[in-house]
Amino acid sequence: MKLKEWMDRLLPAIVDRLAGSINCPVLVNTEKSFNLAGQKSVHAVVDDLLGILFPGCHGTGPLPEKQLDDFYSVQLRATAARLAEQVDNAFRYQCTVEKCADCADCRARADEAVIFLMEQLPSIREVLQRDIQAAYDGDPAAKSLMEIVMSYPGLQAIAVHRLAHPLYEKQVPLIPRVMSELAHSRTGIDIHPGAKIGAGFFIDHGTGVVIGETCVIGENVKIYQGVTLGALSFPKDEHGNPIKGIKRHPEVRDNATIYAGATILGGETVVGEGAVIGGNVWLTHSVPAKAKVYNRQPKPEIKVD
Repeated sequence: MKLKEWMDRLLPAIVDRLAGSINCPVLVNTEKSFNLAGQKSVHAVVDDLLGILFPGCHGTGPLPEKQLDDFYSVQLRATAARLAEQVDNAFRYQCTVEKCADCADCRARADEAVIFLMEQLPSIREVLQRDIQAAYDGDPAAKSLMEIVMSYPGLQAIAVHRLAHPLYEKQVPLIPRVMSELAHSRTGIDIHPGAKIGAGFFIDHGTGVVIGETCVIGENVKIYQGVTLGALSFPKDEHGNPIKGIKRHPEVRDNATIYAGATILGGETVVGEGAVIGGNVWLTHSVPAKAKVYNRQPKPEIKVD
């Protein structure tokens, strides 16, 4: 059977099955149901916000310097309006799923969350400038600050996180996680939007880094590829379901360094200020300030034929 014949004869039955008999309505996002922004729409807002933080760096070319005021005015208005619509629909989705009373405040909460983010943008850029400087100071291969802005995956991941975290703080459903997973897909760095991360944060190389929801990271912390700051276990309620909203991930205090492949787990685990965690270390308990934690040196066997 040729494809055209199959489309004419048999494709309608598949269309009917997909469109008319889906068993899980939560998987369908339509104007009649949830009216949520699609992934690409959220991604577009993220890219616009990155363009606001780094004008001319994440677009197609430089901006005329005399037009920066106009650029900011137009972009901030347009981006805020689109994001508010997306956040409004996300709150309405949450109300529908949780079957809460129609309190009619979804739009007010959306406006509040977007205003909260927009008012933080100047401060976010100041913090990112410290992140950029930390990358430049911490990487001998970095030739310029602009190289870091335009090409370093660690900076891209932390920039998106610093945009997503304020929305998470305002309890916006879905959108902060979509934002963080965009950064994850682009960089290989998985930072939950709930993590609290201080300024001067540098992720070197970055691929395979995982930072959990309840992590707390101080200032001037440096981590390398393959580091996991994760949960040791998941406490469960009387019904066997994981308990949400408790601290599950470690704290890393100021000026600590964590080398490649290290795994640090547990909500009570604290890496003390200025501590150094060596490569491939498995750590499930706290270490004091200035501690150096390494695995014992292996003894490789070398054979020469």
